[in-house]
Amino acid sequence: MKTREQLTAQAAERMGKPVYDDANRAKATEQKLDIQKNSPKLATLEEAIRKSGLKDGDTISFHHHFRAGDKVVNMVVDKLAEMGFKNLHVAASSLQDVHAPLIEHIKNGVVTKISTSGLRGDLAKEISMGLMDEPVVFRSHGGRGSAIANGDLHIDVAFIGASSSDPLGNACGYSRSENAKSICGSLGYALPDARYADKVVILTDDLVPYPNTPNSVSEHDVDYVVEVDSVGDSSKISSGAIRDTKNPRDILLAQQAAKVILNSGYFKPGFSIQTGSGGASLAAVKFIRQAMIDQGIKASFALGGITAHMVKMHEEGLIDRLIDVQSFDKVAAESLKNDPMHKEVSACEYASADEPGSATHYLDIVILSALEADVDFNVNVLVGSDGIIRGAIGGHPDTAADSALSIIVCPLLRGRIPCIVDKVTTLITPGSTVDVIVTEYGIAVNPRRPELAERLKAAGLNVVDINWLKDKALSIIGTPDPLPFGDKVVGIVMNRDGSVQDTILNIIE
Repeated sequence: MKTREQLTAQAAERMGKPVYDDANRAKATEQKLDIQKNSPKLATLEEAIRKSGLKDGDTISFHHHFRAGDKVVNMVVDKLAEMGFKNLHVAASSLQDVHAPLIEHIKNGVVTKISTSGLRGDLAKEISMGLMDEPVVFRSHGGRGSAIANGDLHIDVAFIGASSSDPLGNACGYSRSENAKSICGSLGYALPDARYADKVVILTDDLVPYPNTPNSVSEHDVDYVVEVDSVGDSSKISSGAIRDTKNPRDILLAQQAAKVILNSGYFKPGFSIQTGSGGASLAAVKFIRQAMIDQGIKASFALGGITAHMVKMHEEGLIDRLIDVQSFDKVAAESLKNDPMHKEVSACEYASADEPGSATHYLDIVILSALEADVDFNVNVLVGSDGIIRGAIGGHPDTAADSALSIIVCPLLRGRIPCIVDKVTTLITPGSTVDVIVTEYGIAVNPRRPELAERLKAAGLNVVDINWLKDKALSIIGTPDPLPFGDKVVGIVMNRDGSVQDTILNIIE
């Protein structure tokens, strides 16, 4: 009769596995490493790049949660240039004024392709004038999340700037340590990258003891952790497009937008809301807040880029939950760290058209800004009146498409430039998804929503035809000269469903 040991050996052979050896465990115990000092993931930036297997022609990705204070993009691309890499594809969730150094890397052939949601500053101007051979591909935030998830946008190495990380890569956009240098709050736009990229490199300026909890990015998805001096300047998160306003015209527009909401039929207990980054759309929240207090109405959730105003309303009990894909200021970032009812979501959970549970599918009201809108209610938020790229698609078309009520707030004129035009310079948000356009001269309601127009008229609001607004603008400033576009495509605008929606041509000075 065979012994148990012999039977165990036969079972191991049958399964193609070795027999357990307790001596191996004892040896491993003796050699147990200190995670803090000997994590196999800890590396310098150059080591992480080399170990990642990155090669010429590959795609690298970045997030923009530090906005104008971001230091990761320039740091990494400078190092890649120093190491001799060429022909790289930069797939950033958005690029800001601070990323102007990419101009030289484009000229030197280090970067030859860009995919992003937006461009600003000198980089945007140079690209608008034809700097790149390959057109920049623009996607909405939800569209980018979908493209990463379905493989249309394949990322070879993701570089994720984190406010804190432990040595195994459990990382987030805030820190509970006393040594915290920079916080950005939600890492929502980086989470699809962390999940789907072939390799993931965390860069942090606050290396904390294992385990870093709670964490936004799991060690399961992280290959290397790099400690650096600084990943970003938190004071610049709310700079640029995100702004409070004291402009009387913006205040007037905000008041009118609030009146539209209050009389729309969607302002009722349990409604949900998102605001864009423009001054007037952010200011509208203040007027809605007072109406909520007066009428005893509470919102179920506020979505998107979360601001201090939203945090205040949440803390006052006016908004039950905050769903945060991007923290628009330090107050929001601190709230995310401390409040369990303030939830971080990925770009896919936020606004992917492909994800049944994405939050925008359940959004009642969105207030958005615009550079220009046309008589078919199409909206442009990307290309300025001078033909220069100067903005970002963001979640504009995602929220407009999915919300029950989409409100665009914009002035009739900016300087001597009309904002209501016959045809937008670049189509970003299709008019079929836009319900109301609010200007200081009147409110236009999409003919697709006659019941909404009747409600607003019954409330005494100044509802006018969109063509009347266009004609009013032209009567004040005259017909502008056509823009001097060339015939080179410098940008391709993707619809959130993955189809090509429009192109951007180079501007000739």
